[in-house]
Amino acid sequence: MADSATPLLHISGVWKSFGAVEVLRGVGLTLLAGQVHALMGENGAGKSTLMRILMGIHHADGGTIELDGQRVEFRSPREALQHGVAMIHQELNPVLDQPVFENLFLGRELRTRAGLIDKRGMCAEARRLLDQLGLSVQPTRLMRSLSVAQRQLVEIAKAISVGARVIVMDEPTSAITEAEVETLFREIRRLRERGVGIVYISHKMEEIFRICDAITVMRDGTVVADGAADEFDRAKLITHMVGRELSDAFPKSEVPIGAEMLRVEGVSSAGHVADAGIRVHAGEIVGLAGLVGAGRSEFMECIFGLRATQSGRVFVRSVEVPIRNPRDAIRHRIAFITEDRKMTGLNLAGSVQDNITAATLPQFARGGLLRVRAQREAAVRFVERLRIRCAGLGQAVRLLSGGNQQKVVLAKWLLSGPEIIILDEPTRGIDVGAKREIYLLLGELVSQGKAVILISSEMPEVMGLSDRIVVMAQGRVTGELARPEFSQEQIMHLAATFEG
Repeated sequence: MADSATPLLHISGVWKSFGAVEVLRGVGLTLLAGQVHALMGENGAGKSTLMRILMGIHHADGGTIELDGQRVEFRSPREALQHGVAMIHQELNPVLDQPVFENLFLGRELRTRAGLIDKRGMCAEARRLLDQLGLSVQPTRLMRSLSVAQRQLVEIAKAISVGARVIVMDEPTSAITEAEVETLFREIRRLRERGVGIVYISHKMEEIFRICDAITVMRDGTVVADGAADEFDRAKLITHMVGRELSDAFPKSEVPIGAEMLRVEGVSSAGHVADAGIRVHAGEIVGLAGLVGAGRSEFMECIFGLRATQSGRVFVRSVEVPIRNPRDAIRHRIAFITEDRKMTGLNLAGSVQDNITAATLPQFARGGLLRVRAQREAAVRFVERLRIRCAGLGQAVRLLSGGNQQKVVLAKWLLSGPEIIILDEPTRGIDVGAKREIYLLLGELVSQGKAVILISSEMPEVMGLSDRIVVMAQGRVTGELARPEFSQEQIMHLAATFEG
C-alpha cells in the first residue's frame, strides 16, 4: 500500500432516494492510493448505487466526492473515465454484435495520423491486453460468441487499458475460473504497486481476506463498519452485513432418497457434449461439477430441449420421453433456472408480476382472456413465500437487487409445479443472506420429494449441498462421488481428467 495518507478518493455524507425509497443515508468511503478497499453488504445495501453515483450514472441528493482532494461531480461514465475513474460492472453490457477489439476501445477508438479509425492498431493493442490476462481469444471474434467468463475478462482488460487511477470492480470473479482469478489478482497487485486505488465489491469472503487492505460494510443504505481488513474475520463480517449471526454456512436437509425421477443416457451435442448421462432421485440434490468449459450448462440445455442433440435418451419416472424443445420439458415437469438471469431468465423491462407468471400464463387464461386477479394472487403468494423485496408487483424487475432478481426467476419456475429442477449457478453474484435463503429453499424442495440438479463453480457450495456429485470435463462425465467421498482434491482430479 502507498505511504501517502492523502486520500485518492474521499466520499462523504452521500444521500440518495428513488421516489419515496431512501437507498443511501449519509454514506462515506475513503480510498488511498495503492489500496484495495472492499465494499461489502447484502444485495440492496446500496453498494452499487453509491458506485453509480461516483461514476455519474446517478445524481446524489446530498454529500460530496473528492478526487485527489478536489471536489468532483461527474455527469456521465465518460466524464468519470476522463478523470481516471473506471468501473467493471457486475452485470456486463457489451455490444454483442461487435468484435472484442471494438468493445475494448468503445468511445475511445485509436486513430491513424489521417484521423481514420485504426483497426489494426486496436487489434494489436487488444491482443496485448488479452495476453496479459491470459485470455486466448482472437480480438476479431464477436462478443456474442464468447462465454460469460470470457466477456468478464474482456471487461477487466478494458478497465486496465484506460490507465485509470481509481477502478471499481463489482463482482469481477463471479463468472471466471480459479486460474483466471489468480491472473486477476496478479494484475490487481501490479495496479496496487503503481498506486492505483481499487474499490472491490464481492460476496466471496476468501477473496476479500486475500486481496483487500481495508473493508467498509454497508447495510440498509448506511455504513455499519469500517476498518483495516485484519480487524475482521468471516463471522464478524457476516454479522455486520446481515445484522445477525449466521451459523451453518450450508444448511443440508437430510431427507429420504426416493424413486428415480430423471435418468439421461448417452447425450451428445456436436462440439459440446459427448455420451453424457446423469440420474437423480426424489429428495436428492445431485451436484454437477467441473471447470468452466466442461460442458455442464450445455448438457443441461440438451436435457431441457434448448440445444440440438445427435443422440441420447431421457427417462422421467422410468418412462422414456421425447424432449425436442423447452415446452416438452415443462410438460414433463422439468424446470431450468439458467446461468445468466439477465440474458435468459428475466424480462428486464417487465414487472415482478409479469416475470413470475411468464412461464405459466396459459393457466391464467380462460376463453382467451387473462384472469388478472388469479395472476396477481399467484405472484403475491410467491413474493411472500420467497421473501422477494420489491416496491410492489408492478415494479420493473431490472430495478431489483441481484438476489431478488434470482428469487423472481425461482418463483417463475416454481409456479409451474416442477418435479425436476435444474439450477445453473443459482447463487452467482448474490450476498450471503440471499444465498442462505436459496439453500433453505432447496432443502424445502427436496423435502417435498423434488429432484434437484445443481451446477455450481463454488466447490464448498456444491460439496455442502449435494448428496452426490457428478463431475464433467470436456463434455464428458468423468466420475461420480457419493457424499462420504467428497473432497476438493478428488473433484479437481476428475475435473481435469479426460479419457477419449
